[in-house]
Amino acid sequence: MIEIPAASRGVLYPTRLPTFHRKPVTGDLAVFVRWFWIPEWDIEPGRSSRQHLIGFPAANLVVENSTIGISGPTTRASYRDLTGRGWAVGALLRPAATPPLVGDAALFRDAYREAELPDLAAAVRSAMSADAPADERRRAAIAAFTDWLQNRLGAPSDDALLANRMVEAAETDPALLNVTDLAAHLHISTRSLQRLAAKYVGLPPAALIRRRRLQEAAERLRQDPGLDLTALAHEFGYADHAHLTNDFRTSLGFTPSNYRRSLPTE
Repeated sequence: MIEIPAASRGVLYPTRLPTFHRKPVTGDLAVFVRWFWIPEWDIEPGRSSRQHLIGFPAANLVVENSTIGISGPTTRASYRDLTGRGWAVGALLRPAATPPLVGDAALFRDAYREAELPDLAAAVRSAMSADAPADERRRAAIAAFTDWLQNRLGAPSDDALLANRMVEAAETDPALLNVTDLAAHLHISTRSLQRLAAKYVGLPPAALIRRRRLQEAAERLRQDPGLDLTALAHEFGYADHAHLTNDFRTSLGFTPSNYRRSLPTE
């Protein structure tokens, strides 16, 4: 079963997901956290389920039944092989939460590092292991995670709010095709934009735009596998098919043609 209220462009093979729940954040915490996500899995012995991702340009704070850590922003596709039985409760952080919770985001780029946060781990694990219906356990885990975050995050600075706007614009506005466009949209210099992205995301601003284009191009191929690749390239602002293919190969490790052939058929 897959339950994803919001679009999930970051998942390259959505049909392979385990039971998955995503809860968008509202209220005061929404300036720091985009959503909570909870996968749960029970894989037959001797088998595994590989999850391919081209993640959002952000850090995630993740509690699992045996570990807790920070997964940093990625520059390429990643995967995880799920085995046995387990769960995770993650918070997709907005840029405003990165300095207070992560520190130097660049140190976490393409990396996962365990964190010593025993209070958070204990509260979430207690909720997830309770003898209660699954939806009640998930609500309790998110409530515990929310309380922990609210006790550690103060009011966001003006720069933090600007960084949130930077990522939101890069992620949602198809008219922003390069760093100059994004800087002009925010009414700041390209140098200021680069500093903002380095501090609050840990990636260069060009990577934010490139990630959106890749995610959306992959999603279009899932929706319409027969789409002409030259038309796909032009739709997402690439000069030609070759530039799209190069971006796919560099960031995802395969070409659009190979990705299309790997998609499940009806």
